[in-house]
Amino acid sequence: MTKRDVMIYGRYERFWHWSQALLIFALFFTGLRIHGTHSILKFGQAVTIHTYAAYALMALWVFTTFWNFTTGQWRQYLFQKGILKVIRFYAYGILVGEPHPYKKSLQRKQNALQALAYMTFMVIIGPALWLTGIIYLFYNEWSGFAWSGDALWMVAVLHTVAAFAMGTFVIIHIYMTTTGKTPLHYVKTMITGYDKVELSEVEEAYLAETKTVDMR
Repeated sequence: MTKRDVMIYGRYERFWHWSQALLIFALFFTGLRIHGTHSILKFGQAVTIHTYAAYALMALWVFTTFWNFTTGQWRQYLFQKGILKVIRFYAYGILVGEPHPYKKSLQRKQNALQALAYMTFMVIIGPALWLTGIIYLFYNEWSGFAWSGDALWMVAVLHTVAAFAMGTFVIIHIYMTTTGKTPLHYVKTMITGYDKVELSEVEEAYLAETKTVDMR
């Protein structure tokens, strides 16, 4: 097995990652304004930005879901064995210099913990935000019902809980980016798309022949 710099994150993956990050930060910042946590923006401005950023992120997710299934990248987020070993590494092993129990490959870009976190993000947190957000946005359409006041309160609470779950995910994600070979290793990887991956002689020969993945 030899290690080579391989393009493991294509252009669309990097575009998806950074545009999603920008939209999530915009949503969280404007959401805090809507809740009255800060007053940097006018309330109306915050609502407008929040609404359009939400529409943009939902459109991005729909397109990305289509892309994941058509390219087979959805397999990257399936549950993997060894999650307890990865959790132990981040809780203890990384502090005492132990090697990471997971080796990145072309078939598996994410370790077991990352795969579980992203799957939770895409299957639970994201849909909870979109569903409650859309229901809240169209409140005027169902505000005439007797139960609308209690329902609106519940929707607002669920939306807020999901938003803070998203914020927690982002904070942990940012921390995880600092656990590479250098604090900016993973950030650089997501900018350039290249990372060192162990390749067998067969894989290296196949990639060199077909040029399906860039190597350098």
